[in-house]
Amino acid sequence: MKLHHIFLFLLLSTTVSAISQAPAMNLPKDAPVNVTIVDAKTGHLLSNEIVVFRSMANKTEFQGLSDSTGKFTLRLPSGSKYEIFILGFNDSTSYSVLDIPALKGNQYYKNPFKVDIQFEAPKAFVLDNCTFETGKADLKPESFTVLDELVEYLKRKDDEKIEVGGHTDNVGKADANMILSNNRANTVRAYLLMKGIASERVTAKGYGMTMPIAENDTDEGRSLNRRTEVKIIQ
Repeated sequence: MKLHHIFLFLLLSTTVSAISQAPAMNLPKDAPVNVTIVDAKTGHLLSNEIVVFRSMANKTEFQGLSDSTGKFTLRLPSGSKYEIFILGFNDSTSYSVLDIPALKGNQYYKNPFKVDIQFEAPKAFVLDNCTFETGKADLKPESFTVLDELVEYLKRKDDEKIEVGGHTDNVGKADANMILSNNRANTVRAYLLMKGIASERVTAKGYGMTMPIAENDTDEGRSLNRRTEVKIIQ
């Protein structure tokens, strides 16, 4: 998945582990890290969330997937600082840095680092590069990449239900645009179902020109208004 910026809220707290010494040889030079992730509004533990730790020294990435208790554990090599990301649909935002100091001699990390994350996931996102033939509900070939990414996201977040919303600019008649947007939304829904997503998880709705996000008096504005948007409804 690509790393782009999205607007999320995150509160991160870390607890530094104690460094101990022991006479044993071949002690691990990495550190245990316990991660907990919860919804910032409700406090509910969040499952199936991917958290990425990227080394600022060599850009190596380590990631974990939260379980049904909103937790996971991983080990990170000592002697580096790690940027922490929450991976959303085709997006990620850097929030904080975890510093794991280098170990010397027979030192080892006795206790795990604790990373507690509270964040509010976006409830809607636009499917960039989901495009259609002009005036039609036929997908262009470049649309399949982002739709396949949405399929993978829905397979991971198997408890979510979504609405696929079709939107147009203000060119043409309102009634025709409403029909076109509805047909386009249903085309996307049909693709998701064809790829194995359960039908009861996906609804489709056309909004026509009724919900612009930009002015319709420029080519750029009209391009932004012609969009397919996904809303998380459960």
